[in-house]
Amino acid sequence: MRFRILGPLEIAGAPDAAVGPGAAGAPGAGGGAPRAPKLRAVLGTLLVRANEVVSVDGLIDELWPDSPPRTATSTLHVYVSHLRKLLRAADADHGSTTLLTRSPGYLLAARTDEIDATVFTELHEQATVALEEARYARAVELEQRATRLWRGPLLSDTPHGLLLESAATRLGEARLAAVEQRILAELHLGRGAALVSELQALTTEHPLREEFHAQLMLALCRSGQQAEALRVYAQVRHTLVDELGIEPGPRLRRLHRQVLDGDEALLPPGRTTLVEHTPEQGTAAPAAPGEPTAPVPVSLLPAPDPDFTGRADQLAQVEHLLLTAPAGGWVAVLGLPGSGTSAVAALAARRVANAFPHGTVYLDLRPSHGPELGPVEAAAALLRRAGAAPPREPVEELQLLLARRRMLLVLDHAATEEQIRPLLPTTPGSTALVTGRLAPTGPAGMLPVVLGALTRAEARELLAPRTTDNDGADGSDAPTDPTADDDACATDDTRSSDDARATDELTRLCGGLPLALRAVAARLAARPELTRAALAARLRDERSRLALLRVGDLDVRARLHGAYARLDAVEQDGFRLLGLLPRGRFGVGAAAAVLGREPVEASVLAEALVGRHLLAPVGADAYAQHELLRLLARQLLAERDAGPAVRAATARMCTWYAEEAEEAARLPGASVFTPDGPPRRVELVYALRAAHEAGLWRLTVRLADALSTPLERDGAWDDWATAHGLALDAARRAGDRGAQARMLRSMGELAWYQRDLNRAEACYRQAAGLTDDPSEGARILVGQAELLLDTGAVDEAHAVLTPARALLADTAPDRAHFELHRALALTALERGAPQAARAAFATCARVAATLRDPRLESYARRRLRGADDPLDAVEVRPGLWRLRTAPGPARTPAPDGHLLAGAGSDR
Repeated sequence: MRFRILGPLEIAGAPDAAVGPGAAGAPGAGGGAPRAPKLRAVLGTLLVRANEVVSVDGLIDELWPDSPPRTATSTLHVYVSHLRKLLRAADADHGSTTLLTRSPGYLLAARTDEIDATVFTELHEQATVALEEARYARAVELEQRATRLWRGPLLSDTPHGLLLESAATRLGEARLAAVEQRILAELHLGRGAALVSELQALTTEHPLREEFHAQLMLALCRSGQQAEALRVYAQVRHTLVDELGIEPGPRLRRLHRQVLDGDEALLPPGRTTLVEHTPEQGTAAPAAPGEPTAPVPVSLLPAPDPDFTGRADQLAQVEHLLLTAPAGGWVAVLGLPGSGTSAVAALAARRVANAFPHGTVYLDLRPSHGPELGPVEAAAALLRRAGAAPPREPVEELQLLLARRRMLLVLDHAATEEQIRPLLPTTPGSTALVTGRLAPTGPAGMLPVVLGALTRAEARELLAPRTTDNDGADGSDAPTDPTADDDACATDDTRSSDDARATDELTRLCGGLPLALRAVAARLAARPELTRAALAARLRDERSRLALLRVGDLDVRARLHGAYARLDAVEQDGFRLLGLLPRGRFGVGAAAAVLGREPVEASVLAEALVGRHLLAPVGADAYAQHELLRLLARQLLAERDAGPAVRAATARMCTWYAEEAEEAARLPGASVFTPDGPPRRVELVYALRAAHEAGLWRLTVRLADALSTPLERDGAWDDWATAHGLALDAARRAGDRGAQARMLRSMGELAWYQRDLNRAEACYRQAAGLTDDPSEGARILVGQAELLLDTGAVDEAHAVLTPARALLADTAPDRAHFELHRALALTALERGAPQAARAAFATCARVAATLRDPRLESYARRRLRGADDPLDAVEVRPGLWRLRTAPGPARTPAPDGHLLAGAGSDR
C-alpha cells in the first residue's frame, strides 16, 4: 500500500479500495482515497504525522477549526472506523494494523517508502549530503527524483486546517529548497547556459526569492550574458524596494559587485582563480608598498568526524549566515553540552572554505592542556597560526590582519563575550564562527544557531549498525532453499520493525542528545550480543541511566557535570532543585514554588540557566529541562542536599500543583488536560507520586481529590489506578476515614468502567463502612445501584436509590445530586417510565448548570431530548453507552460487551 499526498490524496496499488465506505471512485477523488472531504482531512492529517500520535483534540481542531459540533468526538470515531474499513479493503494483510488507537488519539503506522512525502524528504536529505561532499552529479540525480514525486500542492483536494496548512507550508518550502539545491549542483557541473530559461520561469513565479535571482545571474554570467545578469539585479532590486522597502541581501549585492568587477570567480568551474579581497572605501587601508605579504595559511581545523550524522538544516543555516554576515557580524553555534556544536562548526567551516581565500584558522579557547585563553593569548595564537609573528599588541595586529585579508576564524569553547569580543573581525570580508557557553540572546552582531535534539531519522542513522560490503557472505556457492526466502523476509521485517521501535525508545531515553546516542552506539558495537531492546530496558532505570552512558572516552555524565560545575553557587542550587519538577515543560510559578523564591527571582535564575544552555525556553514564561540534565540534577540533589530541605521543596512543589488544579476545577468547563493550561494530568500524577514518596500524606490525598473528576472525564484508567491507590494508602497512614471512603468509592467506579464488577462491589462495600458524609454516602449507593442495573435487577436498583435520596434531602446541590438523578433517570428508562426519566434528567441539567460544568449539562440536555427515543443502547454517562435491558430478577453480571465505551470508540 502506497500513500501519495504530494498533490491530490491517493492510495496507490489498492485497486479494491473503493469497496470501503467513503472510498474513491467519484470524480476528483484520488485512486483508492476516500471521497468525503472530512475523511480525506483525517487521513491526510494522520499521513503528514505518520508514526506519531495525533490527539483527538488535534484532529477535531483540524476538521472544525472554528466551532466544532457537540458530537465532534463521536463523529471523529465514526470517521476513523470508516478509514479502517477502507484500509482493510486496500490491504487485506496489513490494513488492519495501519491505523492504531494510541492515547490520547490515533497513530498511522507506515514505512518510509509507503508515503511519497517521506520518500521526498529522505531523497532531499541524501542530496544535501551529496552536495556537501561535492558529489554534484549524485546530488542532481537525487533532487530530480525527489521533485518528480510532486503532482501539485500538498493534499490539494483536501480541506486544510492549521496542521495541514503548516505541513503544506513546510513541505512547499522544502520543495523549493530541493529545486535550489539541484540548480546549485548543476551550476557546479558547468551547466549554466542550460539553466537560464528554467531560472527565468522560477524568478517570475517567485519574484521575492533572492536565491533564484542569484542563481539566474550566475547562469547568465557563465553563458556570457553579463549585461542580462545586471538587468536581473536591477529588476529584483526594484521589486524589493517597491514592495518591501528593503535592499537586496548581502549575497545578491556581492554578486552584483562581482559582475561589475568582472570577477573571474564567476567563470565556469575549472577556469576560476582566487582574487585578493579589496577592502571597501572607509575600511582599513591595504598594505603599504614594500610591506611583506604573509603567506596564505593552511586551513587549520580539527580532523573530520567520520561518524557525524544529521544536522543538515542547521549546517545549511550556518553556511548561509557565514556567507551573508554583514561587517561586524559573526555566527555562534550554541547548544547544551553534548549537542555537537564543535562538530557542526568544523564541518560548516569546511563547507564555506572557498569563500575565504586567505584561510580558515581554528583555535580552542579552552585547551585540554591548560587554562582558558584570555583575549591577548588567543590573539597571539591566532596570529601564529595565520603565519604572522605576534607583536607586543597582538589584539590590534590581529584586527589589522583581518582587515587586509578575507579569513574565517573558528573560535571553539568560548566562555564569555569578554573573552571573544576583541578577537571578532570588525571589517568586511572576514568573519568568525564561535561555539561555547554564550546566551542565545547574545551580544550585538551575533547570529545564533541553536542545536536541539536529533530528529528521529537522524538518530536512526546514527544508531544504524555499521556494515561492510560483504556482510553476511560466507564465500560458499552452495544452493539455497528458495522456499525459505519468504519466511526469512518475514523474520527480517519483524526484526527490523522491532529494532526501529527499540531505536526510537533509545532516542527518547537519551533525549536525542548526540553524545548520549554515540555512547549507545559504542556500547552496541562493543557488545554484539546486546540487543537494542535489551539496552533500552536497562536505560529505563533512571538511577543507572547516566552510568550506562559511559563508554571509554564518551562520558555523558562527565560532560554534563562539567557544565554544571561552571555555574555559580546560586545557579547550582537552583539547577538541582529544578530537577524535582516533572519532566517536560514547567512555568515560572512551579519553578518559584520548588525554589522557594518569588516569581521574579525564579525567572531571573531560570534565564541564567537558559543562557548556560542548561534549561530550554519553550514559550512565554515556560521552560524545560533536558531529560539527562534532569537525571543529573536529581542525582546531585540526593548527594548534596539534606533530606529535610528536599522534603520541604517537594512539599512546596506539590502544594503549588494542588492549588493550581483546584483553581482550574473552579472555572467553568476548565480541565487540567488542556495542552496550554497548567497543570497537565501527567504533572499532577507526578506530583502525587512525589508527595507519597516524601511521606506527605495529606498532600497526596489533596492531589488525588483534585484529579478525581478529570481522570474520570478523560478515561485515564492507568493514572486513575495509580493516583487513587497511592492516595488510599496515604489516607490510611494519616488515619483519615473520610478520605479512605472517597478513594475506595473512586476505585469502585474505575472497576465498574473496567467491568470488574466484583471488585467494584467490594470497594463500594468498604467505602460505605467508612463514611458519614451524606454526599459521599449517596454516591456510594448510586454506584451499587448501577451494579444492579448491569445485572438487569432494575427494581432492586431503584430500591437502593431511595436511601440515597434521603441522604441528600437537606444538602446543597453538588456532584452527588447530579449522579443520583442520573441513576434515577436510567432506572426509570429501564422500567418503561420516560416521563419520570425526563424529570430526573431535567434535574441533572439544573444541577450541572449550578456546578458550572458544561460537559455534564450537555449530557443531561442530550439525554433529556432523547428520553423517548426507542434506542437499543442508552448513554449512561457522558460518552459511555450500555445495551438496554428489560426489567427482571437479579442475574449474573453481563459480559464486557454489555457496556460500550463511547460511540465508535475502539476501547
